[in-house]
Amino acid sequence: MNQYIKHSSWIVFTALIILAGGCKKFLDEQDPSNLTPDTYYTLPEHAEAAIAAAYSDTRFIGGGAGIFAINYSMLEMVTGTAKTETGQNSDLNNLLGLSYNGDNLLVRNWWNGLYKEIANTNLVLEKVPGINPMDETRKKQILGEAKFLRAWAYFYLVRLFGDVPLITKPQSATSEDFRPKRSSAEEVYNLIVADLTAAEEAGLPWSDASGRASKGAAKALLAKVYLTMAGQPLNKGAAYYKLASDKALEVIRDGGFTLFQTYGELHSPGTENKGEHIFQIQYLATIAGNPMQQILLPNFKDVSAYSDEIGSTVPTNQFYQSYEPGDLRAKDREGFFYTSYYTGGNGALKQLNAPYIFKFFDVAANGTLGVKGNTQPDINYPQIRYADVLLTYAEAQNRADGAANTQAYDALNAIRRRAQIAPLSGLSQTAFEEAVWRERWHELCYEGITWFDMVRLRKAYNETTNSFENFTGHKFPDNPTIVLADKNLLFPLPTAEMRNNPNLTPQNPGY
Repeated sequence: MNQYIKHSSWIVFTALIILAGGCKKFLDEQDPSNLTPDTYYTLPEHAEAAIAAAYSDTRFIGGGAGIFAINYSMLEMVTGTAKTETGQNSDLNNLLGLSYNGDNLLVRNWWNGLYKEIANTNLVLEKVPGINPMDETRKKQILGEAKFLRAWAYFYLVRLFGDVPLITKPQSATSEDFRPKRSSAEEVYNLIVADLTAAEEAGLPWSDASGRASKGAAKALLAKVYLTMAGQPLNKGAAYYKLASDKALEVIRDGGFTLFQTYGELHSPGTENKGEHIFQIQYLATIAGNPMQQILLPNFKDVSAYSDEIGSTVPTNQFYQSYEPGDLRAKDREGFFYTSYYTGGNGALKQLNAPYIFKFFDVAANGTLGVKGNTQPDINYPQIRYADVLLTYAEAQNRADGAANTQAYDALNAIRRRAQIAPLSGLSQTAFEEAVWRERWHELCYEGITWFDMVRLRKAYNETTNSFENFTGHKFPDNPTIVLADKNLLFPLPTAEMRNNPNLTPQNPGY
């Protein structure tokens, strides 16, 4: 496959794509050319470099956020299903305690990271159409990839912050709307739907083992968007549940994606960008290693080849204990968690007396019995899994049609059978819906999804009662003095952004 440059500035790209074969990902970097801003966007290679840079910037999610924290942690700290074993990062602690405001570094990093992604994709969409000569099929694909990535970024933004500036053209200090006002959430969703619909028709392959956006990924993300629009805050109801159901069913029926047989395949380099993985954030240790490994390890319990084991984001015991008896996902080192590991990563097995996240565990980097880790983290981070598509279809079809059909039960039970727990049947509409929600909590945990389910459903999972209760008033099981409030349905806009752009006012309620 093609080898791509790793990164660029977010205004002007400074390297050419190098066409060669044999790389498993499009991250490899070559010496930059002598191009200048005045001569850029004139060759097909410039288009390739530009879209590669847009993919590169999705990795802000794993970027640093002060001492012992990465941006990934923000969406887990506020769910009540995660905690931290390190107390040195005040921004992380404030998220966990629901006492954050617009000065929080992780909040600011999410805003900046997403708008940087939008800036890069806007450049692609503005400049690439003018590159001639260029193969028109590949040009259309690159524009489709850019629209997919822009939709991906805006989908995060609108769910995190609500009404946000809708920027669709490259900006400079002389731009007319350099300090834009916030657009309504509905306007933002309309752009997301338009971008993903365009990406569907851009001639992209159904799936892409290189890690690029694909037609299947566009459809899967659109299904998630419709499901979210059906719920809060837009509350579009049955018609959008139907759209979500139909779009998810297209992904299921068209084939090409499947559940892995084992959970270990979720974090195996050999299965990246295929099978269950519909779209992932790409990492390659020699170019841009996955920074999540040390962060997610137990706090200095000597279970890896790393000298810095942080314990920044770890499961709560209450959530870990909420899995059904016999659920393979809770089995030590076979499912999503580990409660024991090898001393130094490769020595004697020892008990940890607490659960840790195994879902993203890089065995080669950390080590395994008799094999020392190489500390070269190479594991991608998932954004869309086929399991999510199945559960999206099950929930949406049940709500759209008033009862679960055979295919919805098949989708739900495929998740349960892999977990080696009994399939379900004969449930009422409400009971089936809550069964799907439980599977979403237990199957999609720690993937940046649970928080958005809580917001769209206005519900939270009570591990003690195995039921769902209102979002507002939900107490964190690990610390019942922490209680969700209406204000937590949105994050605050970053204070620095509001200071620089008075048109962003008013701040989100409660901050």
